[in-house]
Amino acid sequence: MSKHNTDNDNHDGKKHAQGHPVQEAKVDEPLAQEASAQKSAEKGPEGQTEQEQDKELHNAEAVKAELEAKIIALEAELSELKDQYLRKAAEFENFRKRLQREKQDAIEFANQSLLLDLIPVIDDFERAIKSSEAARDYDALHEGISMIEKRLVSQLENKWGLVRFESAGEPFDPNKHEAIMMEQSGTVQEPIVGEDLIKGYKLKDKIVRTAKVKVLMPAEQNAGEASQTNETDTKDE
Repeated sequence: MSKHNTDNDNHDGKKHAQGHPVQEAKVDEPLAQEASAQKSAEKGPEGQTEQEQDKELHNAEAVKAELEAKIIALEAELSELKDQYLRKAAEFENFRKRLQREKQDAIEFANQSLLLDLIPVIDDFERAIKSSEAARDYDALHEGISMIEKRLVSQLENKWGLVRFESAGEPFDPNKHEAIMMEQSGTVQEPIVGEDLIKGYKLKDKIVRTAKVKVLMPAEQNAGEASQTNETDTKDE
């Protein structure tokens, strides 16, 4: 009986020994889960490790710093362009004012050279008047005034292109002549300028003042004869 009990004890011991590893496996399973949870916690919510998170944060800060630097550079460039625009606007405004002032000066002083040429003529007239008051010589006064007139006309023609033209004996042209007087004449077949009352002037071939003239008109008898002649010529044709 004692032997039998010993065998039973050995048999129960073997059973106990065989069941012990299973119990140890059950004890180690919570430890494995805790280690896995700790490892997951180290990786972060998206499965990244702490080192990866630091690297990503560093990259984000670098991008932010680069963007901030670009913003500062663009603001500086914008400020410089704004200053350039304001300077150009000020320069243009000054140029516009200077151009307007020069234009006004050109209008006001356009005849300066001509007037300077006329001053010596005025001086000549003053000398002629003083000379006539002292000598009371009509012939000398007339000669002096005639010389002044010729000098002035020559200067205006040669330097400024202002030409005085003669009209007497020319056919009447309303573009050049203004009829002040009319007189019938038996010697003309068409209106002819008989006399210059006030001479006309051209500025470089452009009429700037028409001549005021007396016009000789064909007499009524001559006009009738001319009309009959024209009718006869027409019938012959």
